[in-house]
Amino acid sequence: MSMQRKPYEEFDRHSLESFQQAEKIPVTLVLDNIRSGLNIGSIFRTADAFRIQSIYLCGISATPPAREVLKSALGATESVSWKYSATTLECLKELKDRKVKLIGVEQLKESIALDHFTFPLQLSIALILGNEVNGVSEDCLPMLDSALEIPQFGTKHSFNVAISAGIVLWEYYRQLSGPI
Repeated sequence: MSMQRKPYEEFDRHSLESFQQAEKIPVTLVLDNIRSGLNIGSIFRTADAFRIQSIYLCGISATPPAREVLKSALGATESVSWKYSATTLECLKELKDRKVKLIGVEQLKESIALDHFTFPLQLSIALILGNEVNGVSEDCLPMLDSALEIPQFGTKHSFNVAISAGIVLWEYYRQLSGPI
């Protein structure tokens, strides 16, 4: 059997207008001082793919229309709701006041391996993704309700932040949808 690409028409994708009106999964991504605009743009595309609620860009994180963000986002900055916050701590306080559960994607002594982590699917959550070198800011750790980490089996101690966002959102979506 030879493989053939699906025609674009078969993908049944939203238009920008229908996407903006569509129900979103109750997940916010908090990008804590992400250095690379390319990583930020990739996270926007992943956020669009999983139809998440919003992204908070904090601290030194580049914001649209930064060239590198737009280059890798491929238009997702128009579909995904986003907001800038001068500090991640300020952002987390705002989310906490709105009763959003704060989940760090970080390697902490208290972290639960993603394959053993149960998302609180009935609640709004924020996934906090840290800086490419330093991780989630030290002053933000006390704000977290829980933390998860992605199991790894190679020589490196972490995934790229955009890859981490994709892995964690896939697992959230898998749990939300039930067995696949």
